[in-house]
Amino acid sequence: MHLETSQMQAIVADLAARDQKLAEVIAAHKLCTLASKPNSTSNFEALVESVVSQQLSVKAADTIYGRLAALCGNKVSPEAIAKLNDEAMREAGLSGAKTKTIRGLAEASVSGAIDYEGLHLIDDDAVISAQLNGLWGIGPWTVDMFMMHQLHRLDVWPTGDLGVRRGWQNIYGLEQKVEAAELGPLGEVFRPYRSIVAWYCWRAA
Repeated sequence: MHLETSQMQAIVADLAARDQKLAEVIAAHKLCTLASKPNSTSNFEALVESVVSQQLSVKAADTIYGRLAALCGNKVSPEAIAKLNDEAMREAGLSGAKTKTIRGLAEASVSGAIDYEGLHLIDDDAVISAQLNGLWGIGPWTVDMFMMHQLHRLDVWPTGDLGVRRGWQNIYGLEQKVEAAELGPLGEVFRPYRSIVAWYCWRAA
């Protein structure tokens, strides 16, 4: 799914009308770009990129992903990953844990356990989350980012993201850090557009 500018403008106006503090942040920044254009990468590639980028700078992640893509013949697919050995993946710059995670992603596809390219056809986010969180090395944050940025789901609330929590703290002028457990219920008022609220929290952070 991707949204036209007019659709996003209507959603943002709705959110601004619900909360004055959020409205101020919305007014101070450009229009949210989530779901603004179709994806150029496959769902599998997006998940692999997300794993590669964990705890790395953008530059370092891009370099390592580029090396991995080269090993795969410039097309990162489950079949191509399955043909690589661990040594080659480690030499590309992947840690042992990331190598194991990416190999697990590929094996789930090759075995038929998960149809990555069909995930966007599943309406229930919880079903997608359960499938992906069942894989070794894939946690809630990775799944949340995948659903927001790749599947363009509009009601993801990534309470485990430090940037979102910092942004919320700034928006509402809170002295104490906001914990994930606290932030969960605070987002309820913004259903079904919590992904967009999270995007503006990043801007505020």
